[in-house]
Amino acid sequence: MPDARAGQDLAGGAQRRGGALGAAPSGAAAPSVTGRHRQPGLVLTDHHFDVPLDHDDPTGEHIRVYAREVVASSREHDELPWLVYLQGGPGFPAGRPVGRDSWLDRALEDYRVLLLDQRGTGRSTPATRQTLPLRGTPAQQADYLAHFRADAIVRDCEHIRRRLTGDRPWTVLGQSFGGFCAVTYLSYAPEGLAEVLITGGLPGLDADADAVYRAAYPRMERKTLAHYDRYPGDEAAARRIAAHLAEHEEVLTDGTHLTVEAFQQLGILLGTGDGSHRLHYLLEDAFADTADGPRLSDAFAEQVAAILSRAHCPLYALLHEAIYAQDGEATHWAAERVRAEFPQFDGFGQSGGFGRHDNDGGRFLFTGETVHPWMLHTHPALRPLRRTAELLAERKGWTPLYDAGRLARNTVPVAAAIYHDDLYVDTAHSLRTARAIRGLRTWVTDEYEHDGVRAGGRAVLDRLLKLVRDEA
Repeated sequence: MPDARAGQDLAGGAQRRGGALGAAPSGAAAPSVTGRHRQPGLVLTDHHFDVPLDHDDPTGEHIRVYAREVVASSREHDELPWLVYLQGGPGFPAGRPVGRDSWLDRALEDYRVLLLDQRGTGRSTPATRQTLPLRGTPAQQADYLAHFRADAIVRDCEHIRRRLTGDRPWTVLGQSFGGFCAVTYLSYAPEGLAEVLITGGLPGLDADADAVYRAAYPRMERKTLAHYDRYPGDEAAARRIAAHLAEHEEVLTDGTHLTVEAFQQLGILLGTGDGSHRLHYLLEDAFADTADGPRLSDAFAEQVAAILSRAHCPLYALLHEAIYAQDGEATHWAAERVRAEFPQFDGFGQSGGFGRHDNDGGRFLFTGETVHPWMLHTHPALRPLRRTAELLAERKGWTPLYDAGRLARNTVPVAAAIYHDDLYVDTAHSLRTARAIRGLRTWVTDEYEHDGVRAGGRAVLDRLLKLVRDEA
């Protein structure tokens, strides 16, 4: 519920909280605070910031970035250090808190937390099939989106930090792609950082998109076979669904054409702690008997649509491979090209014109966090952006996101959770990067999957805080 006292409290609250709303630096615009709400145990404040689209051209076009301040109600007026949370992705907004759940419960003991909707996501200036045509041609849209990688997100953070903290450094918690952003932060703006905490997000400093997917497909195979060991009947169920899709056109409730390859992408569930169980329950209710014979059930179709939809996160598809591009070369649909090196994933013929070859009797393998050109035809949220996506895949001139020399001289306290056999981020790449960042402390664990910071509640963040503070 909105707090009717918010407008009266803002100026005095900022003073009492030691600049939580922050005196803006000389000549800079103050943050726009549009509302305050209360939940049991929490006070949430909305912030909007106008930032340059291109930080190298500060007088040019500006876009809006939204961030939600969260503080424990018992500490609302205390002077607290800030922690900014960088969500995984790319292309996902920060989570919407409902009480002190998960890692937030631990963070609020020590910090005033800022949940950032990275540019293009959530309540920030959106970049979707509905809004991107306002930019003009596909070429103009691609040029616009070239400003939405980790380097721009870090510069947004610095723009915001100076307005909120009076130029005091803050702590960054980066999950998955948010961890990639944190390493970019350490590379190019370490003066803004008091501590860095990374969960499942240490990138390969020199791993291009081809190397990332060449390491990923074997993990996808291992995760699939481990799932079949847990639920032996699921391979037959998956093969039945795939055989059906090879022969029948199925359109999900959101308009997605479910091809065999699209069905394989349900393997994305296998990277989370409860994902194998969720996949099992999904597969066991896949079919309904109809007047036209067995068809996919509405319940199955609705759940699959929710998992595969890109309507709420088109940047996840449009920029996924660009987050690995640093050498000036185009990515050219790396996941699609590299998949050809792993024919075991192509054991079924495909319908809808996206085919590979006929069923050869091999294992049915799920895939996961990959983006392919056929998605521009099967996914309704991506169809209008087809040419934009193609231009981004062909784009050259991507600049480095990490500075190995700067990282080797790092003085910011850093701790990272590395998940053993992480489906989404290669463990070997992460360990090599951990060795390359001076002073970084690691916690390598198989207790959690990639979503450990959520599934582990307080435990994961508490462990990282102990490491970064030399208490463990």
